[in-house]
Amino acid sequence: MIELEIRTAASMRDLGQRIGGRCRPGDLILLVGDLGAGKTTLVQGLGLALGVTDRITSPTFVIARVHETSGEFPSLVHVDAYRLGSALEFDDLDLATDVEVSVTVVEWGASKAEQLAGDYLVVQITRSDDGVDETRVVQISGVGSRWTFDDLEMIASR
Repeated sequence: MIELEIRTAASMRDLGQRIGGRCRPGDLILLVGDLGAGKTTLVQGLGLALGVTDRITSPTFVIARVHETSGEFPSLVHVDAYRLGSALEFDDLDLATDVEVSVTVVEWGASKAEQLAGDYLVVQITRSDDGVDETRVVQISGVGSRWTFDDLEMIASR
């Protein structure tokens, strides 16, 4: 696991770009954090790295969006599982085939999306509680053999 301190939205997008730069088809990334933690901002940076050509916004009300890329990169599937009550409801989205050929990012995916892949990246974002400080603490860990310590170190380096 690595832990980073992120002070601005631009730094969160930059972190997303570094993660996106390490992604390949079939990758699953679970984002964990409270409302306003910076999950969608991180996905915007990830989309930049993958060459997403359209605007990335939170898919809260549509649940999932597929973002096409500039061609050489896999599509980005961006899911917001906040309104889903269980892993069974998540299964109803039928994302399994997309996961194999895309980079899939699931906000609020803990305890709902892990079954999509044996290997995945978990990004936990924690905001400062004081209401003034915009600093976030981001913990990134890999589950399974896909995300190595070297991958995490490359993500952590600026």
